[in-house]
Amino acid sequence: MNQPVDISGLYQKYIIPDDHAKSDYFGLIKKLVEKRSGYSEEDEEYSAWQTEIDRIYELVLDELKNNQGNPTTPVKFGTSGWRGTIGKDVFRRSVLQVTEAIIQLYSKMSDSEELREALGVKDLAEARERGGVVGHDNRFGGEVLTGCITDLLTSNGFKVLYAGEATTGTLSAAVLESNTAFSINLTPSHNPLQYSGFKYNAADAGPAAPVLTNRITANAQRIMAEDKPINLTPDPSLVKPCNALNAWISLVRKGRSAHGLDYDRIMDDLAKTDDVIVAVDCVHGASRIHIRSLFQKGADKRLLLIRANEDPTFNGIAPEPSTANMKNVTETLKARPEKFKIGVIIDPDGDRIRFTDGANEIGMNHFGGMAYHFLHEIKKKKGMVAKTVATSNFANGLAAAFGEEIFEPKVGFKEFKPVIDRSLVCFEESDGITLIGHTPEKDAYIGLLAALDMVLTLRMNLSDYRREIEKVCGSYFPDRDAIKVTAQGEELKKILASLDKYGPGTTIKAGDEEKTIARVIDIDGRKMILEDGSWLMIRPSGTEPKVRFYVEARTEQGKDALFAAAKDMLREIGLL
Repeated sequence: MNQPVDISGLYQKYIIPDDHAKSDYFGLIKKLVEKRSGYSEEDEEYSAWQTEIDRIYELVLDELKNNQGNPTTPVKFGTSGWRGTIGKDVFRRSVLQVTEAIIQLYSKMSDSEELREALGVKDLAEARERGGVVGHDNRFGGEVLTGCITDLLTSNGFKVLYAGEATTGTLSAAVLESNTAFSINLTPSHNPLQYSGFKYNAADAGPAAPVLTNRITANAQRIMAEDKPINLTPDPSLVKPCNALNAWISLVRKGRSAHGLDYDRIMDDLAKTDDVIVAVDCVHGASRIHIRSLFQKGADKRLLLIRANEDPTFNGIAPEPSTANMKNVTETLKARPEKFKIGVIIDPDGDRIRFTDGANEIGMNHFGGMAYHFLHEIKKKKGMVAKTVATSNFANGLAAAFGEEIFEPKVGFKEFKPVIDRSLVCFEESDGITLIGHTPEKDAYIGLLAALDMVLTLRMNLSDYRREIEKVCGSYFPDRDAIKVTAQGEELKKILASLDKYGPGTTIKAGDEEKTIARVIDIDGRKMILEDGSWLMIRPSGTEPKVRFYVEARTEQGKDALFAAAKDMLREIGLL
């Protein structure tokens, strides 16, 4: 029997008895996770700390179910939906209200052709009949919250395909394969343990268009202000189970002629080889549910799983694909004897992925370009490439060499909508990717499948393939950083507008060199492309008093000079 641990001092610091609003449950949970992390799962002390964590989560559950207030921060749907703290922002009542806001999109769509087009249905009756896919990632309370969403949808006559815990990419595939009208996914993507979120995709299965997210925000805020009760009369007969991974596999098989990835052949080849090893770090997220089943036909014998146990605390880390979080994968691969090594880390809802071959890390800045080269040159699929403006120009160099068009919108995966059926690859530097013929959502699994095909087909590791491609278009060294400033929002945008004086033909100091700005892209902040092909981009954060820098040099050493040049610009306009 586990010996109890004394947390009375911590409890008094973070918990106000019988007062959810003033209690900082996740502040205490983080401290308890720190205590737990000093032990292995086999230790009695680990179990004792886990018992206390579970006890605090019971308080979170009570708040999640019974909070009758409004979110501490007003609901706002952005690029990837709505996010907030579990219990304080995202709880049963607020989730019901946001779901009601979505239902009102369909019940009041008759007055707007723009709205009908964005929703992808002609009327409320069609939306009810086609229904929606509902799922969640590994966050605490996901099952409770999706349960109340399902109850409200069926109360309003909508069919529901319930996927349970699943990734964003597989839920998007399920929309396409089942021809549903929408999906709802309870996830805050890669945010820390205290967050939950609400993603809504319409019938195209991609991130919702601004006309929809703006309506949802307005509807939700009005519903919360009116504070009317939401009545539930659920109809369980309208709910059916959904195997989202099977839908994903089916979609990939159907898309083979478009993207050239033969799922069954890839799995057969992987099962037959003994010189390839694949390490997948699930970071305790929803991908742990799928990965072994994804590696079919005996291919799972080549698979190593890392952090694949259930843990909504993520053992205290920020659960994002990052260099720091990649260390477990890198160390695992370095210890392996196989000639070819593929390592990936996937975020909790499976829409972001980063790669390594044990020797070198490959972020999406480079992998997106590699995927484009692979489809265009190896699979012989001719066509354009799309990447966000803050992403490396590696793909630009390839498109120029191939004589192909490039689409370069502002940050946000929904910005790819105009070319989603024409671009061979759509990707962004923040580790999101999809391929032509696949879902319009970013999807870690399709990135992993592409990496497997690259290594198995070319018989080379990913970094070796990247070096081969660099012989075509040269080397690119991207990086990013951020700095806190004193302004934010509209005030920050107004100050940053002073950067307009750095136009084409302007000379700037980058280290010991004078460089001339050759071209400016100002669709999302200000991207200044220099005459040697290097560039720097400055854009405001949309949510906090920060300015974000993106740079790309043509040498590893050149990045620091570009960061320094960006900061000099901010000093000149008075932000630093």
